[in-house]
Amino acid sequence: MNVRVAAAKIIASVLNDEGSLSTLLPQYTPKVEERDRGLLQQLCYGTLRYYPRIAAYLNLLLTKPFKAKDRDLEAVLACSLYQLLETRVPSHAAVNEAVAACKALKKLWAKGLVNAVLRRFLRERAELDVALKDNPTFNTAHPDWLRSIWQEAWPQQLDNIVLANNTQPPMTLRVNHRHLSREAYLERLNVAGIDATAAPCSSDGITLKSPQDVLALPGFTEGDVSVQDEAAQLSAQLLSLEPGQRVLDACCAPGGKTCHILELLDNTGEVVALDIAENRLERVEENLERLGLQAELIAADAADTNTWWDNKPFDRILLDAPCSATGVIRRHPDVKLLRKPADVAKLAKLQLTLLKALWPLLEEGGILLYATCSTLPQENDQVILEFIRSINNASVEKVAITAGIETPVGRQLLPQVNGHDGFYYALLRKTATD
Repeated sequence: MNVRVAAAKIIASVLNDEGSLSTLLPQYTPKVEERDRGLLQQLCYGTLRYYPRIAAYLNLLLTKPFKAKDRDLEAVLACSLYQLLETRVPSHAAVNEAVAACKALKKLWAKGLVNAVLRRFLRERAELDVALKDNPTFNTAHPDWLRSIWQEAWPQQLDNIVLANNTQPPMTLRVNHRHLSREAYLERLNVAGIDATAAPCSSDGITLKSPQDVLALPGFTEGDVSVQDEAAQLSAQLLSLEPGQRVLDACCAPGGKTCHILELLDNTGEVVALDIAENRLERVEENLERLGLQAELIAADAADTNTWWDNKPFDRILLDAPCSATGVIRRHPDVKLLRKPADVAKLAKLQLTLLKALWPLLEEGGILLYATCSTLPQENDQVILEFIRSINNASVEKVAITAGIETPVGRQLLPQVNGHDGFYYALLRKTATD
């Protein structure tokens, strides 16, 4: 399949709310030539990252919007505008490839339209920029509703959030200290000619100067190291784990936190890893196998405890709750298009439901760590505050990390350029019932 046709089909499906980039890209990648797979990923991620800005251009360049059945043509134009704006592809090549994509899509009637729109952009870009200079969606490449929440919650950090979201994230590793120390692995990377530094927040983290094929990482297949963002690595570290404990990792897929928990427990105790999607547990199983770890995997709805819980309490519970993913937009740029304002309230309701369902499973004196990859207070502090108002046996513990911003009941990490993702943590200890 032509790489630009594949990109157009993926982006059109996202625009029509027919799938996410993480589900669509793996479906189309095998259909393009191996030499073009890197370009396919670049076109999809780059175009969606800047889509709110690109859409502002298209609103001025098109006399009327495309119908849903022709969203692939809109995507062809968007990919070409991304290349013209953000890459070094020669303008004539970007235009010619877009026109050729119309033919490959069997929409010959659109060749003239696509050619005219792109050539007009090249002629009139300065005038278009002037017309859009006061448009905040254009300037930030973020939807208005999301930027407005950040403006209220994090006014001093807003510009940095936007900047971080519009840049590519670093590749961060988690060293398996059951095998070796972080310092020892940094030395192995140095010998291999891979530039890396110790991550500032996670004691097990290493940040690479540039991304690498995982198979090129020393000891990866042997389980010496895993790929995991620094903010996510803090989950296991915040649980205050001790050998022999019984731990629940709710909503566990793809299993990075499950594996880190087991590494810190030195593969002792009992870890139950739960996820609602059985197919997602396959990835968890693969990670466990590579690292030589064992956990009990259960496919079930975490909130429906009657269907999976064995009535044995847990010493620790990690609830990495489903959320808006607004802290990881740079890794999932389609969040800018797929997420809607109404989703936030629905997710907050689900998060509270999960908290209430899992709390009775926690041993008295035990710890529940609530985590999201959200930067929205509605899913974070507000959920925790509502939860602790509804019960009388929870105390809020201090989240003892230096990263991020202390909030009334937790800690908010915001995405950092060349640093960690956006993440939220709240730590609750179960006390005796009055």
